[in-house]
Amino acid sequence: MAESSEGEEEGKLTGGNPQLVVDDDLREMAKKAAWSVSSCKPGNGVTSLRDDNLDTYWQSDGAQPHLVNIQFQKKVKLQLVVLYVDFKLDESYTPSKISIRAGDGFHNLKEIKTVELVKPTGWVYISLSGTDPRETFVNTFMLQIAVLSNHLNGRDTHLRQIKVYGPRPNPIPHQPFHFTSTEFITYSILR
Repeated sequence: MAESSEGEEEGKLTGGNPQLVVDDDLREMAKKAAWSVSSCKPGNGVTSLRDDNLDTYWQSDGAQPHLVNIQFQKKVKLQLVVLYVDFKLDESYTPSKISIRAGDGFHNLKEIKTVELVKPTGWVYISLSGTDPRETFVNTFMLQIAVLSNHLNGRDTHLRQIKVYGPRPNPIPHQPFHFTSTEFITYSILR
């Protein structure tokens, strides 16, 4: 799995990683999705979240919670959400509490993870895995990232980048079973 942020404990994440590091068995899934946001300042819309530029950002414009909606045409397996936030630059615009919700659409979103960020600067990794070891991913049509509160009681928020990762398809061609972990792939062939 990807490196977790420094100080990860009971839903609180501190620090952040300066470099984006993700395992080879994960792939970026959000390129095929339709993205929308609840509000934005002119020039700081949803495209700023996906432009791979850490100097640009989405800035909300309105009441909390601030929402980023990621909708897929078909059900996808998602395993990891990675956000780039910068407390040093954004101060009160930096999110402090984030909720991640999943479902078939807006009508049935369920909260799957709530995370508190403590003055983060860099890439913050949020695993979508459940408490059960068999729950390694979320199978969903839609993912919603809700910024519930900001540092220093800020009203609007800045998110600089969002990446969403899911497991790669089975790396062994012509294999009848779809193994999702490297440990299972190791035992997939008889000698």
